[in-house]
Amino acid sequence: MMFAQSSDAESRPLTMEEYEMTKDFEIADLDSDTYVKVDDNYVLDRYEMKKPYFITGDDGLKKRIDLYNLLERESMSILGMVIFYTNEKDEVFKALLPGFSTEGDIWERYFEDIHAIDKEEENFVLKLSYVLSKEVSFQHFKAQGDQLPIESATYGNDICFPGNQVVAMANGRSKFLRDVKAGDRVVTVDPDTKLEKIVAVKGLVSHEASNYAITQLNVVAAIETLEAEGMVVRLSNKLLEATPNHPMMTKNGRKAMSEIEAGEEILCLNNATNAYETFHVLSKKEYAAGTQKVYNMVADEGATFLMNGVMVLQK
Repeated sequence: MMFAQSSDAESRPLTMEEYEMTKDFEIADLDSDTYVKVDDNYVLDRYEMKKPYFITGDDGLKKRIDLYNLLERESMSILGMVIFYTNEKDEVFKALLPGFSTEGDIWERYFEDIHAIDKEEENFVLKLSYVLSKEVSFQHFKAQGDQLPIESATYGNDICFPGNQVVAMANGRSKFLRDVKAGDRVVTVDPDTKLEKIVAVKGLVSHEASNYAITQLNVVAAIETLEAEGMVVRLSNKLLEATPNHPMMTKNGRKAMSEIEAGEEILCLNNATNAYETFHVLSKKEYAAGTQKVYNMVADEGATFLMNGVMVLQK
């Protein structure tokens, strides 16, 4: 993720030493301290003097995010953006979003660091990505890790899902796709009326194990309320994975998963309201998922399934 800076703002590349040093920077009072001098060389300046975000996800836990520009005191160059993330236990996690001219090795360290926080503080990356998407222009989030390079993945005509995707069944139940059998009853949704119907599965198509290319969509729905304390957000999200050519119905028409971009609208089941609502694509990732089987269902009626709470088209 990179943030845009105003045309009159000075900037210079952040160094690795500065990146690591920033992890020790503190704000005594996030409610009142808007301009903080850090030793003789740096300043933390509240981003556009904006109040914090307070985000509650599907887990019901309220998190706080404060943004501060990191400035070199002598030149007032913007080096990056410091993120203070406070959880419901008043524990504070810090991350430094580098400036646009920063070298790649520092960006790699940034991704490593936010993923380390995400392991300790679940959904940190999701909530951070949402705030940055609202406040600053940014590159689509790309998860870093021990994943195989996309170039090694298998592309083909198979239009399928990994077996660990969750299918909405009759009576509010759910099953991993790989466990669905002929005769099972699943939910189909009319894209226009948003009405549910229960239909029978005719069969489950299984494709031989291969290192398939996978497209992953992270979609969110948010209710924002500007209150005295800051921006209060109720955030719901879904994560869907499929082969890049699997068809989806978006507000802009039928598209393959790989053709969908951030900001597009998709119909999902909002568990908080138990209603079918429009979610927006927050980010897309394409990667090689490793050797595995992939699957697709065939039903006797309907044109859609509900997979991980997201409406997808039948093959």
